Amino acid sequence: MKQFQVKNINTGITFTVNEGESVLNAALRQGVMLPYSCKNGTCGSCKGRLESGEVHYPFHPPIALSREEIAEGGALLCQAEPMEDLVINAREIEAVRDIQVRKMPARVIEKTLMTPDVIRIRIKLPDAQRLQFLAGQYLEILVPDGKRRAFSIASAPQSEDIIELHIRHVDGGGFTGWVFDELKERDILRFEAPLGTFFVRNDKPERRMIMMGGGTGFAPLKSMIEDLLAHNDTRPLHLFWGARNRTELYMHEQVQQWAGQYDHIQYTPALSEPEDEQQTDGFTGLVHEAVLQQYPELSDLDIYMSGPPAMIDAGRAAFLENGADKRRIFFDSFEFGLDVPVRVLAKPH
Repeated sequence: MKQFQVKNINTGITFTVNEGESVLNAALRQGVMLPYSCKNGTCGSCKGRLESGEVHYPFHPPIALSREEIAEGGALLCQAEPMEDLVINAREIEAVRDIQVRKMPARVIEKTLMTPDVIRIRIKLPDAQRLQFLAGQYLEILVPDGKRRAFSIASAPQSEDIIELHIRHVDGGGFTGWVFDELKERDILRFEAPLGTFFVRNDKPERRMIMMGGGTGFAPLKSMIEDLLAHNDTRPLHLFWGARNRTELYMHEQVQQWAGQYDHIQYTPALSEPEDEQQTDGFTGLVHEAVLQQYPELSDLDIYMSGPPAMIDAGRAAFLENGADKRRIFFDSFEFGLDVPVRVLAKPH
């Protein structure tokens, strides 16, 4: 297959585009975060400038570019396919602030009960829209009473039009009760996204990673791991997933599959209240204790934590005592009140 080299003079990064592939798709495939929104050529979010080289548009003329912009070298990177090597000038997403936060509708296409109190829902965006986000971020569902309900995005960014959420039923939580009992497939939800600063840092790719989740705190970690796999990122990664019993590890087999298939991924389940003969391949106790049992010295590790505040607080204090760099601890802490989930934005401390 013929390939073309594309260099972005704005950042100095070079990537390869296969013949018949758009510049944007090739960039995203290789972890180069160019901005986009609709991916169908109408919104203009992915505009860049051609400094040298020629492209063509196989499906339709670039609707979002004016004649003047085309004459000045403008290119719509979600549609443009190289005809030769290119030099472009395009903005790259370097931080959360560079991603547009939007309010969007979505249709429920799946409801699956994972455990008696955890449900997976998948929602599909309208055909002309896509959601660009960083693995680990979350969305807020907008409900008619004016309140918002925050849930981590469990799907990877590569699935831009279908978003996966893991929702735990909360006693006294009116919204989660409605999701479990009344929400139906084909219903429409409105949400705002992406939100949060919990995402994998790539500034020190030589560092090993620990990911620690509690309950549905697994959701953003799932998104992160799937995104890393999609980009062939083989940094050593050890996932610790804590719950009371094995039933609450609602995607245990999926994580075991990752660990069995990829040499750089390890997995340790931690059960605080295991039932008889449940715990045969993991740790009995709190999940942060499982981390410390295997990693008593943490200075050379990046730590990502997602789950209830008690877990986050206990883990952070213990990890700092065992040498963790406070600048390399990142977390997403959330809990539910009687009716409103409260989200603490992830940040290094």
